[in-house]
Amino acid sequence: MSKRDNKRFNDQDRKGAPKRGGKNRRDYGEGYEPGRRGSAAGARKNSSEGRGRSAASSGGRRQAAPAGGRRSGAGRPKRVSGAAYSRTDAKRSLLEEFGYGGFDEEERANIGTDGLEVVAGRNPVTEVLNGERDVERVFIADGAEGSVSKIVALAREQGVIVDFVPKEKIDAMAPGVKHQGVVAKVSEYRYADMEEVFEKAEEAGEDPFIIILDEINDPHNLGAIIRTAECAGAHGVVIPKRRAASLTQTVALSAAGAVETMPVVQVTNLARTIEELQEKGVWVGAADMDGDTYYEANLTGPIAVVIGNEGKGVGRLVKEKCDFVLSIPMYGTINSLNASNAAAVLMYGIRRARSEAAAE
Repeated sequence: MSKRDNKRFNDQDRKGAPKRGGKNRRDYGEGYEPGRRGSAAGARKNSSEGRGRSAASSGGRRQAAPAGGRRSGAGRPKRVSGAAYSRTDAKRSLLEEFGYGGFDEEERANIGTDGLEVVAGRNPVTEVLNGERDVERVFIADGAEGSVSKIVALAREQGVIVDFVPKEKIDAMAPGVKHQGVVAKVSEYRYADMEEVFEKAEEAGEDPFIIILDEINDPHNLGAIIRTAECAGAHGVVIPKRRAASLTQTVALSAAGAVETMPVVQVTNLARTIEELQEKGVWVGAADMDGDTYYEANLTGPIAVVIGNEGKGVGRLVKEKCDFVLSIPMYGTINSLNASNAAAVLMYGIRRARSEAAAE
């Protein structure tokens, strides 16, 4: 037989043999042993011997699954050591062992149902530790560095327990949130009443400066407005109870901790609230396109500014209750600003007017 014929003969002989290490191997008869590496399609159909790795061929590392059912996890190791152990494996291992990102049954039952809120992120946690809400415990991911040391020192100074836990446990407490490896369990967000707003203005020796939000739905906008209000020196933010965003973890993150120091008042009826403010001597202006340019208006004295909904603006009834209307001139092709940006422009317009009046 020539070398060429010999090669052709060998090629034909190998056509029916399964490829070594292949994923889609088939059963070609009695000479094929499916137990070497996974199961064969034909063996699965004909007998239970091909289901998974047999005890003899696996060296006792994995038990064969019972016929007609899935393999149980009884023989599967919970954790794997070595270079092949990835972060995904670690998270899967915790989920298998505890059922929910590292929490046992009792802890899982307390998440979100124990009257406590989860505050995530380094700045929000720092602010809540410096604020008035009760902090039950601070959780920090193993290996977290940087400003974490200051948070630990602040928590321990105030007698708050600090737990260092796997990052997977932090992920489970604040799913989908950029927590930066730090979360805290604290008492629920407390809404202020209007008297607290006037007290804050009196303590600062200033006329009341209030931001009223008419159905702001985006929690990021609400958080950004609260943050700007705190930076601009406003004394309170008023939001409606219905058809609007309320104080949540997303709002707290967007506010970068300002919800801990800025009084937020939640009211049932904005129109009635405006009337009550007017009775106390506060001038109320609505932000709308058909008003006077804000830098030409008198923004001194006790003042409140209404910022409208992201789409429809200030509601008709609320606008009719206001004393005046303010507008921000648009010089480009787009005819409006985002609600949080418009609020920022007007708040700093008021702050500038007050500074100029004080300098005279």
